[in-house]
Amino acid sequence: MINYIIGALIFGYAAWTIVKYVKRSKQGKCAACDLKNSCETTCDVSSNPNNTRKL
Repeated sequence: MINYIIGALIFGYAAWTIVKYVKRSKQGKCAACDLKNSCETTCDVSSNPNNTRKL
């Protein structure tokens, strides 16, 4: 019985991690970055190349 519980926890965590990854990947490069507050990269906020912001 314990083996089933441990297996369910492992698969549940794996599923949660995959869902979290997919949600973050849909946000785009800079929006999903963990370092977005201290990053030196300039990211486009729209399709206009002159409309950029420094994060």
